[in-house]
Amino acid sequence: MNAVLFLLAFCVGLFISVQAAVNSQLAHALHANSVVAAWISFTVGTVVLGIAAFARGGVGEALGALVHQPLWKMSGGLLGAAFVFGTVFLAPRIGLLNLVVLVIAGQLMMSMAIDNFGLVNMAVRKVSNIRLAGALVVVAGVALTLFGDRIVAALER
Repeated sequence: MNAVLFLLAFCVGLFISVQAAVNSQLAHALHANSVVAAWISFTVGTVVLGIAAFARGGVGEALGALVHQPLWKMSGGLLGAAFVFGTVFLAPRIGLLNLVVLVIAGQLMMSMAIDNFGLVNMAVRKVSNIRLAGALVVVAGVALTLFGDRIVAALER
């Protein structure tokens, strides 16, 4: 079961890169209007999720429970909008590879903090030394991706 879930998570990562590229192209086609492109992306996503929610059922009960939730639990939509807008805005400016490796580095750092300290009411999952070492390898990979060509050029002088 974990292998299937891991494969699904990997596919979600693939989708993030494709989404950033597609939304960037949409923004370009809309006279470089990143905000409208992000809005359209969210509108399409809202329609698809609405269909899925109604097909699954339980929408009424879920919406009834919504009024009892603290406002901070609604921040996921704000953060999602910031993410989509950020990718649409940044991809054509810094390149998709630079964008994605920086997004991954940010996700990695925040995920470790959330797991280790149980932030946002998540279960505490202490980050072991080996997992920290793995994260440092990823950060080194990010640095090589961003600055590797400059490092090689400097070493060749």
